[in-house]
Amino acid sequence: MAWFFCFFFISGFCSILCELIWLRLSMAQFGVTTALTSIVLSVFMAGLGAGALIAGALLRRYRDRITFHPLQLYGLLESMIGLSAFVVPAELVWGHRLLEALANHATVSSVSYYLIAGFWLSATMIPFCACMGATIPVAMFAIRSCHRENDSRSFSFLYLANVLGAVLGSFLPLLLIEPLGFHRTLLVGAALNGIIAVSAFLVSRSARSSQPRSTNPIQALAGPIICDRGILVLLFTTGLATMGMELIWIRLFTPYVGPVVYSFGMILVGYLLATYVGSQIYRIWSRNHMLESRLTWISLALLGVLPLFTADTRVPLHLVARVFVGVMPFAGMTGFLTPMLVDRWSGGDPDRAGHAYAINVAGCILGPLVCGFLLLPLLGEHWSVLLLALPWFAMAFSAGYAPRYQMFSRAAGYATLVVAMSIFLATKDFGNQFPVRRELRDSTATVIACGLGKERRLLVNGMGVTYLTPITKMMAHMTLASLDHTPRSALVICFGMGTTFRSATRWNISTTVVELVPSVPRLFSFYHEDASQLMALPFAHVVIDDGRRFLERSPAKYDAIILDPPPPVQTAGSSLLYSRDFYTVARQRLEPGGILQQWLPAADAPTKAAVARAIKSSFTFVRVFPGIEGGGWHFLASDHPIPVRTAAELVERMPPGAVSDMMEWGPAASPDQQINLLLGHERSIDDIIALSPATPTLTDDRPINEYFMLRTPFRDVMAMQSLEQ
Repeated sequence: MAWFFCFFFISGFCSILCELIWLRLSMAQFGVTTALTSIVLSVFMAGLGAGALIAGALLRRYRDRITFHPLQLYGLLESMIGLSAFVVPAELVWGHRLLEALANHATVSSVSYYLIAGFWLSATMIPFCACMGATIPVAMFAIRSCHRENDSRSFSFLYLANVLGAVLGSFLPLLLIEPLGFHRTLLVGAALNGIIAVSAFLVSRSARSSQPRSTNPIQALAGPIICDRGILVLLFTTGLATMGMELIWIRLFTPYVGPVVYSFGMILVGYLLATYVGSQIYRIWSRNHMLESRLTWISLALLGVLPLFTADTRVPLHLVARVFVGVMPFAGMTGFLTPMLVDRWSGGDPDRAGHAYAINVAGCILGPLVCGFLLLPLLGEHWSVLLLALPWFAMAFSAGYAPRYQMFSRAAGYATLVVAMSIFLATKDFGNQFPVRRELRDSTATVIACGLGKERRLLVNGMGVTYLTPITKMMAHMTLASLDHTPRSALVICFGMGTTFRSATRWNISTTVVELVPSVPRLFSFYHEDASQLMALPFAHVVIDDGRRFLERSPAKYDAIILDPPPPVQTAGSSLLYSRDFYTVARQRLEPGGILQQWLPAADAPTKAAVARAIKSSFTFVRVFPGIEGGGWHFLASDHPIPVRTAAELVERMPPGAVSDMMEWGPAASPDQQINLLLGHERSIDDIIALSPATPTLTDDRPINEYFMLRTPFRDVMAMQSLEQ
């Protein structure tokens, strides 16, 4: 049994590693959109469920014909999973090229795009995910064939090992990606899968022949298989609620832990660690018990709303305590209940376990979809939590308490609900701390516009994205004035407050802005009184899409492409707008003599050097200017020489409306002085690279800005997260 534990511990690590990296590789090829993310995660989970279901059914049908040791079949599955490190990345690139070719020959709508991408992702990932899911019933079959230990709880045994491995997989790959990149980290996972496969074959060769099963106390306690279909309903419900809650936790805790990969990893570690503890408690408890108290289920109502309490800004908790105290109790209880239900339904039978696991996975797929596309956009975090917890509230009013404890159980159940409702009613959302605000929600994010006058701010999922600053105006004016010809078109990627978009329209040219979060442009009027007039201009266009995906799909070319990715520069997924791979795409969408403007917020030296290397390797000519108020850098890049003009010459090229817009917020007294605040501090791009000469170029495979833990002291990471708050 120790071998099985080791196998599933390593397998759990590899599965999480694959899920994390496949998602990022898919984003690079198909876009950073909510729909795409949902497709990838749903395909991954669907493959797990399908593999468990199909493998269980096949074992039931053909188990009498299997003449070899089942561990050899398990080893074959692990070797197939290892091959995914080579096949999946290549197939994702092929899928990208297929969609690119289709876009070149015909107009592909967003719906068609996602249908084709979804089909390709399914064909790419499901075979390998199915192998991952199939390992559970196959290993259960191997345990049963060995007759070495009672197998009625074999699912929970394997589940426990798998979750413990997943705990390690939720943070260790993040450290591997920093020095190795995504593809080499996948190879580490493939090597581990290969080790499991070889070990399984060797163990199968040395395994002793089966011995007759003897009766023991554990087996007597296990009892017969329970065929109550209510167990399957509970498995589906717990899967739906748990995965839906995970999506809400990200919204609730991002304002405190930040939007970086390590912050999301903290939430995942807390969830998986608690799941492991809950599963371990179940394993110990089930040695002497058969039925749990109804209060166990009712407690999920209280534990489900607990994150609302720890996420309340009025509660003085450290950011780690907010996450762990909020997440771990609910995760621990579901970690106790899920393997218990599968053991109860299967009794160690691989087919029944595969069926039960697939039902649970179906709930896991539906939960994020319902929560992300329906509950959160319509109801917000508070009411979404309550609705997901409603099944456990209902249990307090259902019958079925043991007569001996009926009065106590009913009173305790009602008391639990009172505490849960008190938490729900007493706590407030993050946005309530801002007395003047507009708050919108969609499937991508919760967006808050707050403040008065020059103090107005934009927050996305609680993180400050931008404020009213002349920096965003200079992104447009400096770029367009530096062209060697009269501009006709501009593309702005990332809407923010709409300031850069607004400034570009002052040039009376075709201006397109691409924004990922649908609610952000709807707040344009909160910051600018003339928003409605600007949106009505025939040459002003707002597109809701991933900026990189838009560039890849759009045949249009632009005189200026202006990039202002959301801060901080370490934001998860932001590297896809800083990488050399992205600049290759953007370069193809520039008109001859066109200029790309890349704004880089304040960052550490390796990140600055990595971005500078990516830009220099993609464009022949680059000029670098500091932000007009500091705190970042403007990179102007082109394949044609960028004219060196004086401030007066640049102002002369600007339309009167553009000059007026540039000076709206100062800080200089005249247009010439305003522009000289940039020109007077120009830097060479080689100076930026020299800040960290050993740092490699930022690419899709090596996102230097996102993975920084190994080069950053822990105290600086904590200080960074405090600053983000």
